[in-house]
Amino acid sequence: MHDLFRPARCRLVTLALLPLLLGGCALAPVYERPATPEPAAFKEAQGWVPAAPADALDRGTWWTLFDDPVLDELAAAVDVSNQNIAAATAAYAQARALVQQQRAALFPVVTLNAGAGRAQGSEGTATATRAAGARDSVQLGIGASWEPDVWGRLRAAADSASASAQASAADLASARLSAHGELAANYFSLRQTDAQAALLRATITGYERALQIARNRYAAGIATKTDVLQAETQLANAQADEVGLARQRAQLEHAIAVLVGKAPAEFTLAPAEWKVSVPQVPVGVPSTLLQRRPDIAAAERRVAAANEQIGIARAAYFPNIGLNASYSSSGSSVAGLFGASNTLWSLGLSAAQTLFNAGATAAQVESSKAARDAAIARYRQTVLGAFQNVEDQLAAAQVLARQQELRMRASQAADEAEALMLNRYRAGQVSFSEVVSAQVTALNARRAVVQAQADRQTAAVALIQALGGGWRP
Repeated sequence: MHDLFRPARCRLVTLALLPLLLGGCALAPVYERPATPEPAAFKEAQGWVPAAPADALDRGTWWTLFDDPVLDELAAAVDVSNQNIAAATAAYAQARALVQQQRAALFPVVTLNAGAGRAQGSEGTATATRAAGARDSVQLGIGASWEPDVWGRLRAAADSASASAQASAADLASARLSAHGELAANYFSLRQTDAQAALLRATITGYERALQIARNRYAAGIATKTDVLQAETQLANAQADEVGLARQRAQLEHAIAVLVGKAPAEFTLAPAEWKVSVPQVPVGVPSTLLQRRPDIAAAERRVAAANEQIGIARAAYFPNIGLNASYSSSGSSVAGLFGASNTLWSLGLSAAQTLFNAGATAAQVESSKAARDAAIARYRQTVLGAFQNVEDQLAAAQVLARQQELRMRASQAADEAEALMLNRYRAGQVSFSEVVSAQVTALNARRAVVQAQADRQTAAVALIQALGGGWRP
């Protein structure tokens, strides 16, 4: 009678394992990258003719376009010692470990149990209680359990974790791009401060000569005390501006120290010649922006991760199926563990299905869909913001280039007017107030030229960042 039911049991086991042989079902929606507006060309790039090679940014070290060895050295230090980059690197390593953890759930879990003990009891009789002999016991068991991924839930979890890890890799690229961009902007601001200080020192020398002229004329009785006082005021104000630049430079130096992972007290950046080079940045077409910007890549990967969560939520509609097996042996000694009479084995199949949870599963599915829709909206907003950022920086680059030309022209005219006014004052043709006015105008024009040069470099850095730097997915 026992043998008659054996074929029936085999058929039941075969039917139970049939879904495993056919492979898991995919319950997540088929993923497609969300559609976004992709104009054919940037609006503000009309007439933009890049002089640099098209692959200039692909090397990643985009700061080398500025041809400044000191900046190159600082950028290398940022890669090694910047703590924001270190945190992003650790987050990426954590995300990759989570992928391995999720993938491990696709495979069986095997456990080994072993134990040994010694026990002594007592035997009771009608007249006395006597100690029983001590008994030794040894147990050894091995077990395995496996949750077949019939409905694709485990695979979806692994795919979601993988997409999240890819997003974390893009976050790491964003952290690097941000740190290098901040370093370049601070570095150029510091060099601009050095240039402003040098300009003020030269101006102070000129103001000292003008003061001496006013004193000489006053001593000769051909000028009033007011001329001397005005010259002294002008000189003192310029000297105060120079002192103020020292504070600004110190703050920039401290910011650079933190970016390269050093305490400000341990870092000094000596004044050096400012290379006022502004590279032509290869812009390309808007469609390449979706591939170059790490923040766009991160947002898109988070959409993919959210899409897989829908499949995980849908899997709750179906039963959880598990397979388990075990083999154990026990005896009074290690040698007796493997006796046929001391062994026990088992093989089982289990299934669990939720029959009623008041719509909790449906609510979880809808929640996952809403989370995916929110991720899509954030992705599209990131793309739109990226297009805006590039357009802003393209406009800034063109306007600042034209502005610098005009500033230089104004500075040349102001310098000439200052020299003419000082000569006329020496000849007694104008008052010193007119000299002071010409000096103020000339100094402001010179400083405006320096500011325009720094603005152009900073705008070039911002444009490179807006284009995604040299990062490729």
